[in-house]
Amino acid sequence: MAAVGTWGFSQPSVERIRSLITAGGHATDAVEEAMADVEDDPKTGLHIVGRGGFPNSGGVLECDAAIMEGITGRFGAVAALRGVGAPVRVARRVMDRSPHSLLVGEGAVAFAREQGFTIEPNDNMLSAHSAKAYQEFLEQKQSVSGHDTLGLIALDNMGNITVGVSTSGAPFKSPGRVGDSPLPGCGLYAEHMVGAAAATGDGDKIMCHCPSFHAVQLMKQGSSPNMACYTVLDDIIRRTAPDKCFEIGLIALNVKIETYPLG
Repeated sequence: MAAVGTWGFSQPSVERIRSLITAGGHATDAVEEAMADVEDDPKTGLHIVGRGGFPNSGGVLECDAAIMEGITGRFGAVAALRGVGAPVRVARRVMDRSPHSLLVGEGAVAFAREQGFTIEPNDNMLSAHSAKAYQEFLEQKQSVSGHDTLGLIALDNMGNITVGVSTSGAPFKSPGRVGDSPLPGCGLYAEHMVGAAAATGDGDKIMCHCPSFHAVQLMKQGSSPNMACYTVLDDIIRRTAPDKCFEIGLIALNVKIETYPLG
C-alpha cells in the first residue's frame, strides 16, 4: 500500500488515500474520494483546483480532470467542464459508464447532467478570492502565477494502481483551453504491474513531451521512480532551447512501493 501526490497541499489527500486503503478500499475509489475533497473545497481553489479556482478570460470556471487505472483501457476524463464542483467524479463516470474516454465542454456538461450531477451556476463555482482576482485581471491585466495541478497516485493492498489529476487550468486562459492534465500519457499514465506517473506545471508545454508515459515506460525497463523522473526531465531539457524552458514537476510510484516525488 502506498500513495503520493503533487505539491505540499496534497498531503491531506495522501493521508486520506492511505486511510481508505488501510480500511480495504480500492485504489480508484481512494483517489476519487481524496481528490473530490480537494476539488469541492473553495479554499483549495487557490491551488488552481476545482471550486474556487481561477476562471478563464471570460470569467467562467472550466475544469479538467482525469482518472486512469493500471488495467489496460481503464481511463476517463473531462475537459473544460463547467458547473461541477468535483470534476474527478464525472471523469470516473466517463471511465465506468461511457463508451468514450474523454468528453469536453458542452458534451461533458450534458453527460454529467445525464449521470445525475447538479450543474451549478458559475457564481457558485467562484470564491471571493478568485472573483476578486478576475476583476483585477480585467482592470489591470494582472495575472496569477502557478500551475498547481493536483495529482494523486494510489497503490492498494490488492496491487491495483490508479492515478488521478485535476485542475482549473491556467488562470484567465482562453475559453476552451485544455492543458496536459486530462490527456493520457501527458498529465497522467498508469500500467498494471509497473506503476504510474503524473505531471504538473505548464500544461501547454508539457503535453508536447508525454512525460507521464515516458516515466512509466522507464520504470517498465527497470528504472526506479526517482531515476525515471530525472531521466524524463533531462531528456526534456536536452531537447528544449535554453530560452524556452518551462515549469514541470513529476511524481511516480511503482508497484515495488518505492516512491520518489519530484516537483
